[in-house]
Amino acid sequence: MDFRYSDRTVALQQQLRQFMDERVIPAETVYEAQLAAGSDPHALPPVMTELKAAAREQGLWNLFLTHGTWGAGLTNLEYAPLAEEMGRSIIGNEVFNCSAPDTGNMELLSLFGTPAQQDRWLRPLLDARIRSCFAMTEPEVASSDARNIATRIERDGDSYRITGRKWYTSGILDPDCELVIVMGVSDPEAEPYRRQSMVLVPRDSPGLEVLRDLTTFGYQDRLGHGEVLFDGVTVPAENMLGREGDGFALAQGRLGPGRMHYAMRAIGIAERALELMCRRVLQREAFGGPLARQGVIGEWIARSRIEIDEARLLVLKSAWMMDNGGARTARIEVAAIKVSAMGVAHRVCDRAVQAFGAAGVSEDTPIARFYALTRALRIADGPDEVHLRTITRQELDKHKTREGV
Repeated sequence: MDFRYSDRTVALQQQLRQFMDERVIPAETVYEAQLAAGSDPHALPPVMTELKAAAREQGLWNLFLTHGTWGAGLTNLEYAPLAEEMGRSIIGNEVFNCSAPDTGNMELLSLFGTPAQQDRWLRPLLDARIRSCFAMTEPEVASSDARNIATRIERDGDSYRITGRKWYTSGILDPDCELVIVMGVSDPEAEPYRRQSMVLVPRDSPGLEVLRDLTTFGYQDRLGHGEVLFDGVTVPAENMLGREGDGFALAQGRLGPGRMHYAMRAIGIAERALELMCRRVLQREAFGGPLARQGVIGEWIARSRIEIDEARLLVLKSAWMMDNGGARTARIEVAAIKVSAMGVAHRVCDRAVQAFGAAGVSEDTPIARFYALTRALRIADGPDEVHLRTITRQELDKHKTREGV
């Protein structure tokens, strides 16, 4: 395995680092101020429009799409350090059109969309002219097991009729959201992993109602996390994504790269939190000297560096495996990095909160929001326990024959 960054990656990494340091991170407070001052908490702040235009002009655009002719043509291994750079800021991913849920939806459309679906939805998403959301999680069932999903997608002549309730449908409250990808049950009598399908639903469809905007640990996300009612929403049959019964397989294809992206960005969050912590403890004095002299804080810093570097190596290994053997080859590694990287990022953020004291739980630094985000992401795209279960089963399978089980 060779994890060395390609010349193109090194050049893009340097370019991204400069753009992040000079443009994105200084814009964080402006972004928040414009959001607070606006009449719609989900509308795109003007500073983000400016940053997107500048990023696109520099060619720092759609770097996430690692296959086909739609994206930048990078491999997963090439994209990993770039995603880390973007992850250093809460607003970083969106600047470069590399933010969820659009990234996963664009992956799906590029791989499985018909030419007509790609023209209508994928092209404007790639241009950031519209936004999208993904409706999978439901309030009434344990959605970590996709077989539990209850929303119905029923064929009605040349149409599909959708009935059900979703929540934490991230992105649906963005005024630019025009597409909802809905996962539901199309054939309840089929074998468990062929019951689900995905359909493309225009955001303004009759019968689609956002019941409320959900917060995460009290934070209101700009994109919004909607609880959504689908009350007999009807779409043309050509809005089926892939074939009927492909929903579970499509979800796995979407969530695999998504988990990779989350892990990559989590490393960036951890690096930013460690950087802020180090600066704080060098500048702040207590008990006759800088906080950095306190042994326990030195241990926090050392452990954070070790854990970040360990997680990064596992991410790079997973990216290399995906590039060389496909998503199925790296299934266990992707499960591992979803648990490992998010756990590391959350622990480093927790240490940073402690080092900052009262300021660490305030809005004066990004640490509190990082803390909440990394905790929430231990649930998003499958909770830790599901991924640990996957790894456990793989490990036990190695020994079943040997032990006569």
